[in-house]
Amino acid sequence: MRCERVEVGGDPVAAAARVRALAPAPDSVSEAVAQIVSAVRDGGDRSLRELVARFDTGGAAPPDSLRLDAAELDPALLDADVRAGLETAITNVAIVADAAIGADVEVDLPQGHRVVLREVPVRRATIYVPGGRAPYPSTVVMGVVTARAAGVEEVVVLTPGPVDPVIRGACALCGVGEVYAMGGAHAVAALAYGTETIERADVIAGPGSLVVQEAKRQVSDIVGIDGFYGPSDVLVFADASAGAELIAFDLLAQGEHGPGAPVVAVSDSSPLLHEIGAALERLGVGREHSDPAAFVLVHAQSRLEALAFAEAFAPEHLELVGPAVERLAPRVRAAGCVFVGAGGATAFGDYVAGSNHCLPTGGSARFASGLSPRAFRRRMSEVHIGPAAPALAAAGAPIARAEGFSVHAESMEARVGENAPS
Repeated sequence: MRCERVEVGGDPVAAAARVRALAPAPDSVSEAVAQIVSAVRDGGDRSLRELVARFDTGGAAPPDSLRLDAAELDPALLDADVRAGLETAITNVAIVADAAIGADVEVDLPQGHRVVLREVPVRRATIYVPGGRAPYPSTVVMGVVTARAAGVEEVVVLTPGPVDPVIRGACALCGVGEVYAMGGAHAVAALAYGTETIERADVIAGPGSLVVQEAKRQVSDIVGIDGFYGPSDVLVFADASAGAELIAFDLLAQGEHGPGAPVVAVSDSSPLLHEIGAALERLGVGREHSDPAAFVLVHAQSRLEALAFAEAFAPEHLELVGPAVERLAPRVRAAGCVFVGAGGATAFGDYVAGSNHCLPTGGSARFASGLSPRAFRRRMSEVHIGPAAPALAAAGAPIARAEGFSVHAESMEARVGENAPS
């Protein structure tokens, strides 16, 4: 177990950068992804099937259809307790997502016209559900339920094959009938561009490997994406009254995501950090699968310095533990999701709390948001000029001519006087 100790030392930004640097730098996959994306774009189904054989089926010819048959999607595939847990997650994620939907707004302007700000869903969205070490039915819930709440008509799931029964059951429970057994850059490209047998999507969302995220980035000029998700991280900010063992469990739990990112605790209490370190050593025995880039214990001279460090680190998950720290929750501006109180383990957010577990990583919580219905909706203005045309033409035509667009000016002025539409 790698455990590092860091002093903020009056420079929270530099300390946060040092902690981030403990994670290994990823290899570049840009060129390899570009070749895969262009192959699917130019070769359609033929190239896609070749890539599925290469990456998904171990060289075996893929089935005639990459889409799972309806009979393969059945909630009965789920154990009763898993189904009950997923139903709780579906309910809570839907309630939170519904609350994030924006209403249309009608604005009356001084010149006598009005603009309606409409928020409309995209028609077709794809949720990428990673494979790898284990199936992730929780990601099916986070993506599909959020897209449904947004009003998306057609929701598609992409997931590497062979598709685990728990994923197939979760898709059925969430009402998804279009599931493709393929993963990686070729799968993303297929839904971005479309092929002879697969209709393109308007948005592709969800976590995945570096290759998957790079593919999303490379196709973002033709399809909407929710963001770029890297290795998962957590920062626990605690005061001296916090329980070291609970914090250690949360750090070890986050470590199960693997070595991609550091797992961090920060406090102005040296004794608490010492206790957390001892608890990590004790509880980590037999939990070798909990293996982050490093467990990092960060000491700050004050709670405000610790908060400044947390803001500079901009964690995916931020836990605030202890009364003195919990009071600082309204001051947090840079975190993917904030868990307040000793009972607020990040793991609840991963599954059943109702918040989404697709969150900004790598410090991008300074400017990015977690997955929400906004990823599947867009704002558009509906403009009603009516009798305001003369006043607006008088204001707009001089600007148009100043910019060298004289016909723009004439177009506005043509709506004035005897030429005004009835």
